[in-house]
Amino acid sequence: MYLKSISQQVNQSIREVGAYIKKERGKVKAKEISDKSLNNLVSYVDKTAEQMLVKALKKIVPEAGFLTEEKTVAQDNKSLRWIIDPLDGTTNFLFGLPIYSVSVALAQDEELLVGAVYIPELDELFSATKNGGAYLNNRPISVSKTVTIAASLAATGFPYYKFEHLDRYMAMLEKYMRNTRGVRRLGSAAVDLAYVACGRFDFYFEFDLNPWDVAAGLLIVAEAGGKTSNFDGSGSAFSGKEILASNGTMHGVLVE
Repeated sequence: MYLKSISQQVNQSIREVGAYIKKERGKVKAKEISDKSLNNLVSYVDKTAEQMLVKALKKIVPEAGFLTEEKTVAQDNKSLRWIIDPLDGTTNFLFGLPIYSVSVALAQDEELLVGAVYIPELDELFSATKNGGAYLNNRPISVSKTVTIAASLAATGFPYYKFEHLDRYMAMLEKYMRNTRGVRRLGSAAVDLAYVACGRFDFYFEFDLNPWDVAAGLLIVAEAGGKTSNFDGSGSAFSGKEILASNGTMHGVLVE
C-alpha cells in the first residue's frame, strides 16, 4: 500500500471539505441544528461534509470500510477502514468560533497508517503516514522539548455530557492549573493533538471521546516524536475513552 500517495489524495480531499465547511459558517439556522445527545450538536454541515469525504475516500482505497461519527454510510468491522470526524468542534463552528477541524485516518485494525487534521479557518493541514513523519502544510514538525511540568502548557477538554467522573477530572485540572504555565480548552480534540505534535502544547488529556475524535491525531503525535496512552500508561488511547498525549519526555511523570 502506497501510504504517501494515499496521504496526498486524502490531503486534497480534506482541504476541499474544509473549504465547504468554512463557506457554511454563519449560515446554519437554529431550526437546522439538532441534539444527538446532551450538548452534542449536529447540523446539515456535519452530514454533508461526511458524505463528501466518504465519496472521495471510496475512490482512494475502495476496499476500505468506514467508521464515521455521523453514520451517513454503513458502518462495518472491516480490518482496513477509514475513521472520520467530518467536523470536530461542531459547537465552536455553530457559535462562530474559528477553532474546528476535519479529521481523517486510515487504520488496519488499531494500527494507524494515514492521518490528516485540517483547520479550515487557519488553513493548517497536519498530516502523517506510518513511519513517514509528521507535517504541517508539507513542512516537518516535531513535539516540544519541554522537560518539566512546571514549564509546560497543557490542553484538555471539559466534560460536557457525562459527569460521573467530574470530581476526578476537577482534581486533575486543579493540579495542572497550579503546576503548569496554563491549561487551555480549545473545543476540538483533533486540534489539541495536532498542537501537541507541532509543539504548541506540551501535553493534552481528556476522557469519554471516540476513535473518530482521536485517530488521526494519535498518528500525527507519534510521527512527530510524541507519545500517547490511556491515563495509567498501560494501554492504547485508540478508543478515546482515556487519552493522554505528550511530547514523550514528560509522559512517565504525567502518568504517575
